[in-house]
Formats: sequence, structure tokens, C-alpha cells
Amino acid sequence: MTGPKAKKKDASAERDLQGFIDRYTPEIATLARACLKKMRAKLPGAVQLIYDNYNALAIGFGPSERASEAIFSIVLYPRWVTLFFLQGAGLPDPNKLLKGGGKVVRHIVLAAAEDLDKPAIQGLMTTALNRAKVAMDPDAPGKLEIRAISAKQRPRRP
Repeated sequence: MTGPKAKKKDASAERDLQGFIDRYTPEIATLARACLKKMRAKLPGAVQLIYDNYNALAIGFGPSERASEAIFSIVLYPRWVTLFFLQGAGLPDPNKLLKGGGKVVRHIVLAAAEDLDKPAIQGLMTTALNRAKVAMDPDAPGKLEIRAISAKQRPRRP
């Protein structure tokens, strides 16, 4: 999506996203913003889908507006930030970093944004991108879209 109308929509969505993040503690908000900056740099063509759900704030990264095609998400909880591999169940994980036992998703709790720069996590992300159902186009214009805001939510601070 391009043009002035698209930029306005993305700018409005970005303001909303920053407001959602502001409801967390300063430590979680700072960590989340740093993680988002790194993810956006790594995935410049990604469509970002925002879900302000009952339990958490989730920012999905995928090649299109279809949530089923998303590859990663950064999820904020009151006490931590998590990187989810949304198609991660089959990823080779020689360092045993991935947690979770479901049929599809795996995750890593991030202690710092710099965790995203660790070679083992970078390797997992590269493998996830290479194995994705739909490839990410780094030259795509990207987009930010608020998908859902739950009326009822758990407290965002511990």
C-alpha cells in the first residue's frame, strides 16, 4: 500500500501502537520498542499486524495481510517480551533455544533486544524465513495494521 492515504493510515496505526506499548512498565516498553526497531530493520517489507488482546499485545510480521502467513511476532506481556516463531514447530534448533510443545508455534523469551542479534537466534530466524509458507519480499512496501483491540484486557503492568 502506497500513497498519502496509506501513509496516513500507517501513521495513525503507529500512534495507536505506541499508545498500546505505553501501558506497559517503562522497562517492558523500552525493550519492546528496541525489539520492534530490530525486527523492522531485519524485515523491511513485512506487513505488521497488531492485536491488542486480552492477555498481551502481539505484533505479527508476515509477507501479507493474512495472519495465517505471519512468520514471527513480538509479544508483550506484563513481565517479559517474547519472540514467537509462528511456523516454528519443525525448525531445527541445535542450541535448544525454542520453547513450546504445540503443533505449530515456538518461542524465545527475550531478556534484551540484543538477543535478536545473537548468531543462534539469527540462524533460527533465517531458517524460519527460508521455510515460510509464503516468502517475505524485502522490497515490498510493508504496512502496519491494527487488527483487533479487546474490550476486556488483563492489566498491562504487574
